[in-house]
Amino acid sequence: MSDTPPDRLCASPGSPFFDEALLERGVGVRFKSEERTNVEEYCISEGWVRLAVGKALDRRGRPMAIKVFGPVEVWFKDDAPAA
Repeated sequence: MSDTPPDRLCASPGSPFFDEALLERGVGVRFKSEERTNVEEYCISEGWVRLAVGKALDRRGRPMAIKVFGPVEVWFKDDAPAA
């Protein structure tokens, strides 16, 4: 497994950018120089994050989210697992 986080990652299992192994490892996201814990999806190359808004759910039971543009930094919270 690479020590570099992917360019795009999503927490929703229905997304093609979902990766359970990476999410279990722990991914930290800093957006506009502030560490965020409510990120549902991010894209480094396009410079956006999708943030959960409160506890509201959409009609499919997923968290309501807004897409916000700005500088995105991503890192793994723990060291790479031993192979």
